Order: sequence, then C-alpha cells, then structure tokens
Amino acid sequence: MDATHHAAPAGGHGGPASNVPERLLRSALLSMAHQRWLGRLATSAPVTRPMVRRFVAGQTLDEALGAVTALRDRGFATSVDVLGESVTGTAAAASAADRYLAVMDALAERGLERNVSLKLTQMGLDLGHDVCLETAGRVVRHAASMGAFVRVDMEDHTRTDATLAVVRALRRAHPDTGVVIQAALRRSAADVEALIEEGCPVRLCKGAYKEPTSVAFADKADVDRNYAALMERLLLAGRRPALATHDPRLIGRAVEIAEREGIARDRFEFQMLYGVRRDLQDRLVAAGYGVRVYVPFGTEWYPYFMRRLAERPANVAFILRSLTREQAGAH
Repeated sequence: MDATHHAAPAGGHGGPASNVPERLLRSALLSMAHQRWLGRLATSAPVTRPMVRRFVAGQTLDEALGAVTALRDRGFATSVDVLGESVTGTAAAASAADRYLAVMDALAERGLERNVSLKLTQMGLDLGHDVCLETAGRVVRHAASMGAFVRVDMEDHTRTDATLAVVRALRRAHPDTGVVIQAALRRSAADVEALIEEGCPVRLCKGAYKEPTSVAFADKADVDRNYAALMERLLLAGRRPALATHDPRLIGRAVEIAEREGIARDRFEFQMLYGVRRDLQDRLVAAGYGVRVYVPFGTEWYPYFMRRLAERPANVAFILRSLTREQAGAH
C-alpha cells in the first residue's frame, strides 16, 4: 500500500525540519529514497532505528508474525509486505518470491489471515514482462492453492502500464488478485473505470512517488479532490474497495457516501499503514468499520522508510533531534 499521505509525526512539530518548505523537503526525501549508498549508511546508523520500528514491523518473519497476531487480537485485518523492490537479476526475483511463499505458509500455520502485498519490481518487472509474470505467477498460484489474497502495489508512473498488464495476466490464473491505483495520477479515473468493469479489487491510495506534473497533480487539494471522486466511484460500483488513507476528512466522506447509499460496512474497508495514525485506526474499529493494516517487514526497509518520511517531513525533526542528543552524549 506504499502510497498514502498524512503520516502522523513521531516526534512532534517544530525543529529544523519546520524551517524548510515542506514541498522541497518532500522532494528531497523522495530523491534520497533512490540513493543506494544512503540506504547502506542509514541501515547501519543506530539513530534511525526508533523511527524505523515505528513504520516497519521488524526485520524477520517471526517479528512480522508477532505484529500480525497482535493486530488481529485488537480487531484488525492485515496485509503483509516483504520489503524490497527494483531487483536487478532473476535470482533476486526468485528469492523474493520464495520469501512470499514462506510468509503465506507461516500465516496459514499460525491460523492468521493469508493476505499479502507485493511490488512487481521485486518480482523482476524491470527485467521484462515474461520474467515478472513467471515469478509473480509462482506467488499467485500458491495463493490460489491455499485461499490467500495477493494485492499488487503500484509504483511510479513509468511502471503503471507494465504493472496493469502483469496484473491482468495474473488474474487469469487467480481472479481474486487485486491492484493499487494512485489518485495523484491524472490517468487514474480511466484506470478505475476499466478495473471496475473487469471486477478487479482496487486499493485506492494517494501516491507516494515523486512524479512530473505532466502525469500527476502537483497540488495536494487536487489530489484530494481526485481521491474523493475515485473513492465514490469505487464505493458505488467497485468490488469491495480498499480505501487507503489517513485523512479524517476523506474517511468521513466515505462514511457519508456509504450511509447515504445504503452500502453495508462489509462491502468496503479502510486501509492504513503500520504505525501511522494508530488512534484513528482504533476509533474506526471501535465504530464497527473494517480496517486493514499494511504490515511491512524485512531488511530492505530504506526506500519504504524514506517515503514515509516524505509523506510527513516533520518526522525528520525527530531524527535530527535524536542525532543531536546522541552526538551531545558522546562528548
């Protein structure tokens, strides 16, 4: 679900980050997400670990299963994501698929919900359609054999057509396979209509990638308006849509539409990220709405973590204050 805005700040407001225009800082953070050398530095820096633990359920499968169990016991549904993307070889893609098979088997063994989310660049999308289809197909076929659900995450706009092509091919083997659509992209209204016609389960998010204005809305208000319009279409005509947002206004709008149109609460669900707006997650569950928490885990957390920071740059202040305290304590 790697694509929704308004993450709550972990360390409060103010600090160095507040003096930097938010849009510029967000752009810088998204650019940093693609810098592998920064990723290597970040994964070895103790100062990042408290923030990473907020957004990532752990580095091991056992840690992720513990998080899923705890969420289930509190009334939440879950979708597990094995972190990783943009593999550069077929062996790495095959290894990623193996990890997903192990996750689904472990969920089944523990009596937990078998629901996973994956990125196609982790399955070899950049190596070609056929490579990706074969690799992701292994995951989807295994899911079909055990009654599991697979959702394909959407990545940046350069991969939208390729992602949808693979998803459509996968759905021939497992029609329950779902996909993500990003409201930030100008093309998404047409994509939503096509997916509704095909009966494909859609998770609607805002979008967490740095995109050119030629293909994406630059202004937050425009993204919100598009999200609201696409959300209404999916609520009225979609196949159990998943509304991925932490925005209370959009959540309230969804509730209004459902009540006005007599849409039962089991015909849609809200989805939120692990560690983000936990208060809002609890309130929605208490009110009787279905809430699915996206539970990422693994060692390749850096790009995902940077996108979480970019969604709410004030989070950077927390890290800077922590780094300052650590350096002060060393002298």
